[in-house]
Amino acid sequence: MRLPRKCSITRRADFARVKMLGQAKAGRFVILSTLADPALASLKTGFITTRRSGKAHDRVLLRRHFRVLVQAHAPGFADLRRFLVTIARPGASQATFAELKADWCKQAKRLGLFPRPEAQRDL
Repeated sequence: MRLPRKCSITRRADFARVKMLGQAKAGRFVILSTLADPALASLKTGFITTRRSGKAHDRVLLRRHFRVLVQAHAPGFADLRRFLVTIARPGASQATFAELKADWCKQAKRLGLFPRPEAQRDL
């Protein structure tokens, strides 16, 4: 299944704005950047896979993996009105999907994308 075009970051200025104003967390295989924007109707996502992250077929596979991760986990985000950029780091093409998923989810949690569980109250 493909992400709808309306959910993609298509303008270079949007990527630059996320880089300048947003928050980023780096893991072993990915760098996840986000910027909240109340003017957005829904999540806008973009993927950056440079030549340093692998050969062409590896970069395509990485983008497919990242799309699957966003499709699976984005409905659980606390706020969908944001930009989300996933950048593949060198060596990401040698990682398994499970390693990519663990690293991506860890960075998403560090950025506070998932809602925090409510504290247990003693009654």
